[in-house]
This record gives sequence, C-alpha cells and structure tokens, in this order.
Amino acid sequence: MFLMAHTLMIQGTCSDAGKSILVAALCRIYTRRGFKVAPFKSQNMALNSFVTPEGAEIGRAQAVQAQAACRPPHIDMNPVLLKPEGNSRSQVVLMGRPWKTLPAADYYQAKKDLWQEVTGAMDRLTADNDLVIAEGAGSPAEINLKEHEIVNMAVARYLKAPVLLTGDIDRGGVFASLYGTLVLVEEDREQIKGFIINKFRGDVSLLQPGIEMLTERCGGVPTLGVVPYIPDIYLAQEDSVFIEKNRDMGEEEGLELAVIKLPHMSNYDDLDPFLKEKGIRVRFVSSTRELKRPAAIILPGTKTTLQDLDWLKTTGLAGRIRALAEQGVPVAGICGGYQMMGRTIRDTDGVEGGGEDEGLGLLPVETDFSDRKTTVLTTGSLAADRGFFRNLTESGIRGYEIHMGESRLTAGGRPLYRREDGSSDGAVSENGRHWGSYMHGVFDNMMLRRAFLMSLGWEPTEPGRTEEELREQEFERIADAVEEALDMEALDRLIGLARPEEKS
Repeated sequence: MFLMAHTLMIQGTCSDAGKSILVAALCRIYTRRGFKVAPFKSQNMALNSFVTPEGAEIGRAQAVQAQAACRPPHIDMNPVLLKPEGNSRSQVVLMGRPWKTLPAADYYQAKKDLWQEVTGAMDRLTADNDLVIAEGAGSPAEINLKEHEIVNMAVARYLKAPVLLTGDIDRGGVFASLYGTLVLVEEDREQIKGFIINKFRGDVSLLQPGIEMLTERCGGVPTLGVVPYIPDIYLAQEDSVFIEKNRDMGEEEGLELAVIKLPHMSNYDDLDPFLKEKGIRVRFVSSTRELKRPAAIILPGTKTTLQDLDWLKTTGLAGRIRALAEQGVPVAGICGGYQMMGRTIRDTDGVEGGGEDEGLGLLPVETDFSDRKTTVLTTGSLAADRGFFRNLTESGIRGYEIHMGESRLTAGGRPLYRREDGSSDGAVSENGRHWGSYMHGVFDNMMLRRAFLMSLGWEPTEPGRTEEELREQEFERIADAVEEALDMEALDRLIGLARPEEKS
C-alpha cells in the first residue's frame, strides 16, 4: 500500500465523547485552509443513516462530516454500517448495500472478510485526498473486543495515523479515563500522540496542574487542547445516548410536538429543524402517561416497523394515538411511522420475521415488505390538496428514502408528494389532518415546516433560515471553537501537514 494522503485519527475514551463533532470541526478547519479532506469511519453502529448521490447507505455522522469538508458523501467514508434489529442481531450494510443480518457472534467471524472492504476504502480515500481524518468507535480500551476490532487501532495502524484520544470531562473522571485507556491499549500505546479534553465548562487554567501531571504520568504524551462545551450544536446526532440525555428539546414553554420514541427509532434528526423555530418544544415520549395532549404527534422512522407497531399496541400508545387523532390532534409519520399509520402491513417474504398486522388506520395505505431495500435521493413537488397543504404549491422539495417495503394508496387515497419521475409518495387523510411520507428530511423544507406549525396555531416571530444556512453556520461555529482551543501548530506538525502555500 502506498499512502498519498496525510492521516489523523480521533478516538475516544467512551461513546458520546464528542468524536464525531471533533472530526466534523477538523474537516472544516482544514478544508477552509485549502486542503482536500475526507472523513472516514470503518464501522458504524447507528440507526441514523443517509443516502449518497449514488444511492448507497452510510452513517449519518459521516454524511455530516462530508458536508463539513464541502464534499458529497461517499460510501468509502463508511464501508460498514450496522443497524441493530434487537436480540443482539444487526443488519450489516456493506459498501452501502444490505449484506446479511447477523447475531453478534457471527459478525465477529465475518470481520476478516469485512476488513478487505475496509482497507480497500482506505486505499481509495488516501489516494484521492490531501488529508483523511478517521473516527474511532466506542473506546480502544474495550479489551474483550480487541482481537477482532476493525474500527480503532487496526485502522490507525493501517493508515499509519497519529491518534488523538479525547475524553469527555463533562461526565467526570477525564484524567482517569485518558490515563487508563493509554495503559489498556498496551502495544498500541505509541499510536496515541496526544490528548484532547472535550466539553469543558469553566476556567481552563484550573485544569493546568492536572494536565501537567497527566503528561508526566503518560510518558510525555501532550494534551493538545481543552475544547469548551459547545451548547445546542445544530448538527445531526447519531448516538442513541443523545436522545436519552435530551428527551425534551426546544423551549420549555411553546407549541408542543410529541415524538413517539420507538424502540428501534431511526433518523430522528428529521426533527432537528423544529429546534431552530422560536416557540417550539419537542418531547420524545414512550408511554401514554408521557404523551398527554400535544399539539401534534409525530411517528418517526424505525428499523423494525412490525416490532415497533406491536410495541405501540402493547404499551397502549396505539389506542391513545388513535383516540387523540379522533379528537382532532394531527398525526404525521415518516418512513416506518408512515407505514404504521396505514391500514395493513404484510410481510409475506419474512423480511421482519413474517406475518401481517393492522396499522393505526389513520391513512388509506397498505404496505407490503420485500427484500429489496430502497435507498435514493429524491426531489419533487407537493401533490396534496387537503388540510394545510392546499395552500402550498412548493416544488423542488428534496429528501432521501431508506426503507424496506412499498406502500400503495387504497380507494380514495390522495398522495402527499410527486417525485420527479412521476411516481407518488405518501398520503393525506380525508380530513387533511393526518399525513405521512417515506421522505426523510421533509421538515427541512422551511415553507412546509412553517405551514404545518402554523396550522397548529404557531405564529412565527422572525424570518426563517434555510437548513443549508443553519448548518453552514454551525460548521463555522464548531470549527472556530475547536481551532481556538487546540494547539494547531503542534497538530500540523503531528500530521506532517504544511499549509497549501507552504508546499514545495
């Protein structure tokens, strides 16, 4: 293997240490300095995913990092994606396509084959970029997984990448976590060239004695910076820990949207656009007690529609949602949530274990599962002429679809959306209150989102901004914060990277 690109790897002492955001920030920092940068994560475990322009499925975090690097997302940036299905089983998405559904034990046996695809992706990225910034997963100190891992030190060794180990000081014990990780990686200790202390609140000078002791006890490994806690980051999150820590988002007082927290909820970043509207509160609920009477109910995507529909019925949420819908509370569904809102779901091919079940009956739709997975970017225009949609003539609505199964309208059904190829998607109820769509990103459209909220009684108090504007603002904000916090000259030396104007 001949490496052409410079490389860097960000690993963490634990999950949710901020690795994904740090990689996104570094992608933007080096991109605006003129380098061609690519993010990379060999193996991702997440139910939040994205579709590349080629129609391949990758982890949401790598799509965000690609945007930070001003690049279209590509399958080489995340060759292996694991989508948990319950009972210690995951669908393995390999090079953007479903490969197998495997229990954990069988997955470890398959890693030798997967590693060939991972190294191929790394070779292509390093041949076509100035800098590849890799992200690890979990912690490299998970010694029970060390023999079979293909996402932490195995990647660092292959790329010959210096590793920066980041610890989350906000959860406490950061010095012990950094030191303990360094000890437990044993023979890979030399790969770790520096530490980053992340999510710090307070006076950095108070940390200095601890930083000096850490450097001394770790054989001179320096701390390259203390990154401050950055509040309200408006970028898609992929770790389920984020939702567990943020069940209520937005403003304490305001129009309340209740999102049903399905057991296998996916692509919950569909709800992010509401958080930038003043006077909106988003609550993730998982019981009838929590549901109460919101202004609207949203059923998000799910990896396992039939399992989660059964959970809705078992918990009593299905009955409560139907009752509220009859009382006039609007219900909206995306992807798997849209399927649940229909009349019937059939799985004759055994995609989700087989069987047939009745949906919530809120939309005139029937769904049949098949083993063909749809992964596509989509553009089109609204076709609905009921409810708040009748006042919208918006075209050029963009999003992406990731789903097993196809849904069809029954007699009298009206589609929500017309794709550019002339096919239709989604449905709207007869009274116009309830609607659903396969399109992820539907709320990114400012006109549709605001029309929906205004139909619930919300009134805008300031001009809206597009999702592109908001995300660009966030990339610049996190890049500025990280660049100011890190010793960038030391980092450049560590990577062996000269500024473009300094290249000879």
